[in-house]
Amino acid sequence: MGMESRFVEKLTEDTVRCTICPRMCTVKPGGKGFCGTKENVDGKLLSLTYGQLSALAVDPIEKKPLAHFHPGSMSLSVSSVGCSFTCPWCQNYHMSMSNLEQSRTRFMHPEEVVKAAMAQECASVSYTYNEPLINLNFVEDTARFAHESEIKNVLVTNGYVSIPALERVVDVIDAANVDWKAFNQEFYRKYCSGELQSVLDATEHMKQNGVHVEVTFLVIPETNDSPDETREMARYIVEHLGPETPLHLSRFFPMYKFQHVPPTPVETLVRAREIAMEEGVRYVFVGNVRSGGYEDTVCHVCGKPVISRSGYTITGWYLDEEKRCVHCGSQIPVVGRREFHRENYVL
Repeated sequence: MGMESRFVEKLTEDTVRCTICPRMCTVKPGGKGFCGTKENVDGKLLSLTYGQLSALAVDPIEKKPLAHFHPGSMSLSVSSVGCSFTCPWCQNYHMSMSNLEQSRTRFMHPEEVVKAAMAQECASVSYTYNEPLINLNFVEDTARFAHESEIKNVLVTNGYVSIPALERVVDVIDAANVDWKAFNQEFYRKYCSGELQSVLDATEHMKQNGVHVEVTFLVIPETNDSPDETREMARYIVEHLGPETPLHLSRFFPMYKFQHVPPTPVETLVRAREIAMEEGVRYVFVGNVRSGGYEDTVCHVCGKPVISRSGYTITGWYLDEEKRCVHCGSQIPVVGRREFHRENYVL
């Protein structure tokens, strides 16, 4: 039936407001919020997806993608169903655009998720695939159990969360990859049914509260791929998040309702990377492109690789024990030490 949500405001005797995302849905008896995962039952807001997992998998942390957070480690990825956005290109639409009636899920208690992470020798739990923030009750409970067992917590998120809700859980979030869909408000309203500024505010709030933040930007032809938009976004990152914040420029491939849109030309991604670095972003990666060294971490001072990668696997490590570039001695902002796992160890 679901668990009563802690992120709620009572409006009348039987009407409530969900306070997780900036949409602040008013939910009347028998009704559901925008994301479809909260229902008003007898004046109480129930989280229908609490503990209902659509996927459980072990992934390299680089797949989240996080380039500078415990490199080489493995993360237990967990997901449910539903989303707070309506992106027509979603690669996980079968989870994000689905509900419990349409999906096959299995129930797991937060403690069971943490035990599974420990059994698989995972350094972290990643809340991912569908939008994890809409399931914030379960994320918070799992994250607190994880910290008790010295397991890190990672959000892979669209960043659409209210600041009051985020403030209640930010202390147990260790890292986040926030997917900025574009850098213009019209795009967010047209395609995502959301607000850009709310995403930016949440991203900054996480950064200011000690969360390791990396940003992903899916470059979609003829929608958000203009050089001016890339330049504006890069300037914002440098000014509000800091030049050390990793930026992942990801290549689009036709998916879901965007089958008519061609894949992003590699040249567009390379030019976007150049623009971002011109504006001062020190670590810019190009995803879904398997060549050119665009997956490597390059020292922002001497320009030489300090972490070499092939796909999600580390193939070269050129940092000393203090995480300084072995070529020039510059400090590289990597959280945690390099870790080796039986599934991604490279001789």
